[in-house]
Amino acid sequence: MFAARLRQVWTSIAGRGRKVLRLPQNSGSPRDIEALALDLASERGEATNMATANAIVQRYGSLAKEQRDPFHLFLAQNFLPDPTRLKAAAEAYLAVPSPDAVAELTLASEPPRRELIRRMNIAPGATALLVGMREALLCGIRNQTELRPLEQDLRHLLTSWFNRGFLELRRIDWNTSAAVLEKVIAYEAVHEIRGWSDLRRRLAPDRRCFAFFHPSLPDEPLIFVEVALCQGLASKIDPLLSAETPGDDFARPDAAIFYSISNCQPGLRGISFGNLLIKQVVEELRAELPGLKRFATLSPVPSFRRWLNEQVAANGQSAILPEERMAMRNRASVGNAKSPTTFLDIDRGEAEHLDGAVKAALQRLLATYLTAANAGKGPEDPVARFHLGNGARLDRINWGANLSDRGMAESMGMMVNYVYEPDMIESNHEQFVAEGRVAYSAEVGDLLLKRKLRGANGRASVHEPQAVDTR
Repeated sequence: MFAARLRQVWTSIAGRGRKVLRLPQNSGSPRDIEALALDLASERGEATNMATANAIVQRYGSLAKEQRDPFHLFLAQNFLPDPTRLKAAAEAYLAVPSPDAVAELTLASEPPRRELIRRMNIAPGATALLVGMREALLCGIRNQTELRPLEQDLRHLLTSWFNRGFLELRRIDWNTSAAVLEKVIAYEAVHEIRGWSDLRRRLAPDRRCFAFFHPSLPDEPLIFVEVALCQGLASKIDPLLSAETPGDDFARPDAAIFYSISNCQPGLRGISFGNLLIKQVVEELRAELPGLKRFATLSPVPSFRRWLNEQVAANGQSAILPEERMAMRNRASVGNAKSPTTFLDIDRGEAEHLDGAVKAALQRLLATYLTAANAGKGPEDPVARFHLGNGARLDRINWGANLSDRGMAESMGMMVNYVYEPDMIESNHEQFVAEGRVAYSAEVGDLLLKRKLRGANGRASVHEPQAVDTR
């Protein structure tokens, strides 16, 4: 009711402004939108600003992609800071770095383009338009670096507009609107949702799904997480994605497994919501289900295969130990492997039954990859960086956890559990952010032990990872 009334008031004010400006209801001219942007950047009354902003939104929406690109360039190359004022403010600050000088330098250095974007954002639908505009810029900015100033200003403003104070956490269930449920199916980025029956299973009583929303995008999830309520840590993804209905045990879960996190808006890339989401969902679940004792993930390792390929190719400084290369050669000599020097041709059938030295080598290498200090930056894998940066602990490496084509292609079928212990989150986070140090379990430490011992004996060609062994 309030939103509808607010829209009526806005429409009334904008209508009066349209009459003052004599704006047509719509126009498809690409140049017309540039003139409107210049008008909006000038100092005018509230009614005329609202009418102009609305006209820009309507015209931008009517433009084809090839017509939008010149407008993006127009915004990026114009509306720059006043060089005379900026120079004077910088000189004043260098002479006397007072609070007043800092304030004037800040004001002088801000491009008028930001104020133009703020004024555009008063129109209905403008926030979604600006998120979409940044998505388009991110797709093309590698080939058009001159668009970077506009993209940076959009990121600056969107970061402010989408801060935690404006976000609303909602649980998504089967009673959620069909419009939102359809978007959950479309936006799922980790484990494809195959239609409505699959979605219904993922929203069953032993499952939870939570998403962040923004008031300006009420039916557009920004990010959502899917959770399975289990007994003990999950070690394989197939049971979590199974279409089978839950048994009696689901009523007594002791673990919440975060098995999929999907960012929904490419235009908000680089604006982090995931750490806030996980922490708030943990609190929601603890309040709803006091019997939950463990909060963990079952996570992919999307960059492991690429890293492993590099290690196979690099004999001298490779993380692969000599005896592990020998195990590869032995495997090739007795089997049907295509190459005597690679792990990379292991298929699903072999992974299901593989044991011994090759399996042990792959698990150790994955542990090595996920605990690498990398000169204080921590491991390169984006999923690992996300969870470790949020304060999780690398707890377990699961062999044969995801034998799908994607799972084999990314991480040789392995997945990992990251555990969130509420009392350790902050210290783990600080150690990772400050030094790239990874908190890991005794089980992961055992996988790394061979490498540590070889390093102590002076025979290994790689350095021991700087990590935090929670044993």
